[in-house]
This record gives sequence, C-alpha cells and structure tokens, in this order.
Amino acid sequence: MLKLNRDQCIDWGPDCSGDDRGSPSAVIMIRPENFRTNPETLSDNAFQAEMIPLSQKDLAEKVFSEVTRAAKTLANEGISVHLFDDLGLDHPHDSVFPNNWFSTSRDGKIALFPMFSKNRRAERRDEIVTFLKEYYHVSEIVDYSPLEVDGVFLEGTGAVVIDHNESVAYTGLSNRADVGAMKVFCADFGYLPVWFDTADAKGNPIYHTNVMLCVAEFFAIVCLALVVDEKKRKLLNALLSAPGRTVINISVEQVRLFAGNAIELFGKKGRVLALSTTAANSLSADQRAVIERTNKIVAVELVHVELSGGSMRCMLADYTYRGSYLYRKVHGEA
Repeated sequence: MLKLNRDQCIDWGPDCSGDDRGSPSAVIMIRPENFRTNPETLSDNAFQAEMIPLSQKDLAEKVFSEVTRAAKTLANEGISVHLFDDLGLDHPHDSVFPNNWFSTSRDGKIALFPMFSKNRRAERRDEIVTFLKEYYHVSEIVDYSPLEVDGVFLEGTGAVVIDHNESVAYTGLSNRADVGAMKVFCADFGYLPVWFDTADAKGNPIYHTNVMLCVAEFFAIVCLALVVDEKKRKLLNALLSAPGRTVINISVEQVRLFAGNAIELFGKKGRVLALSTTAANSLSADQRAVIERTNKIVAVELVHVELSGGSMRCMLADYTYRGSYLYRKVHGEA
C-alpha cells in the first residue's frame, strides 16, 4: 500500500497492531532531501566519518535512495511505515535519525527529548506530533526539551534502550545521556533505570547506548567489553538474560560495524530483526543461528547513512504495541 497522507508523509505497509509482548509494528522514518554529515556531532561520535568520499549532492542522492529502500523493505515485511520527507529547508543534518528527539510508550505517552547538538534541535517537528495525535491514541506529551537550557541532555532511544517487556531502561552515560534526566524519564514512564559507564579504545564514552545494545524478545545483542565496571557488566548480563533471553555478546569491532544498532519489529509476516547489511555481514554463524531461531534477519544497505555515525535502529522512531500502546484509533480498542 502506498498513499499520500495530508501531503505530509507517505504510508507504506499494512495497519499493524504489534505482537502480544512488546515488539513494535509501526515506525516513523524521515527521508532527507539534502543529507549531509554534521560537524557539531563529530567530536563525540566515533562512528561518524571525518572524510566523505563523495560530493554533497551525490551523498544526498544515495541517502535518499537508501532510506526509500529501507522503508519499502520494512513495509514488505508487514511493518507499517510512515515516511516523512524533510526538504532540507528548515531541518538540519541528522533529521534521518528521529528516534533521538521523541519516543512513545505503552500507555500512550510521547516523550520529547533534550538534544546535545544545538543544530539538531530543529529536528523536532510539530506536524509529526500532530500526526501521532490524530492517527493514534496519545494520552500525554511529556516535554523534556527545556532541559537543554541547563545543559542537560537525553537523546531518546539512542541514549536509552528500553526493554518494554520487563520495563527496564538501559543507559550508557555520555554527553548525550544525563543520569538525572534518565531517572526522571524512568520515573515518569514507569521504567527501572539501569545506567553504566562505557569506554572505547581511546577511553571515550560510547555516544549512544543503541549502538552497543539491542533488546529483543528472545535474545539481546550487547557488547559487554565496552562497559567499564565489572560489576555493572555482570549486572547487565544478568538483567538481559533473566527473562530467558540468550545474550549475544558482540565484539568491539562488530559494534563499529553497527551490529548492535538493530531493532526487533513485528509485522504481518512475523518477527524480524532489522539492521544494515554492514551489521548483518559482521555476525558470526553462531550469532545468526541464535537470531534466526525466532526472527527473520532483514538487512538493508545503509553504507551512506552510516557515514553520519548511525544505522538502522537510529533511523526508526517506533511505536504501536498490542494493548494500550498508541493503538490505532480506527481499531477503537485503545
């Protein structure tokens, strides 16, 4: 299905309602017209490329195609995709990563988050929030963006990886993930806060938790080697495995290749793990076998998007869970 919606977005895929537990079945994506890498985020994002081997025009065209292909691929798996175009007139470099400025919860709340980079704050778009309010049941909007004035930041589901089934929120602390803001968010949304320090080979924090951690129903992908404190490593491993999940402990090199930047989705064709081809190709045979016991691996080439330091998970602002979670008004069940 392909249709225009109020000249604001394109809807692909069926109307979905998620699975019985917590896997999202609908996503918002942003397709940038004039994509370019962000110089303001280069200082703390070690995954971002310093040198781009393409003209800005060629890079923008390739990213436009990659986002379009990703949206169609997910729709073909039975995921409902709402694709908003960003014409590049008022919105900055990283609009392709909407999960950093808003998230949704099972009880219909929307959170708006404080952004570290000043030139990313214009990514917040009222028309997307309005779309959600009109198309889904939204019980409340909680706006944390005023924390930016105080230099306090929490960049959405980039900074916080949420286990919706167990109501746990995992956060690797960084410039973009303040522990105080995370605790307030968890108190407001009913999550158990779990935070930890991370460090790469140079001793720098990992900029976003979702490049090193993915929580699915039957498995979790995590790089425990990046967690600084041994007790926190053991706690993280115990919490992730407690519901009976298999913990797939990936290497630092696999993190660099975005193996952790994946997301479980649930559509009309069943449960999938969405990630980039770069990430999928880095998985070992044993790791793939664990995932494929319960999920179809759906990989999309995103090599040009990844030059900005994010991959598939960063591109998807997810919502729609069975039950009360932003359920479609047309179902009349929320």
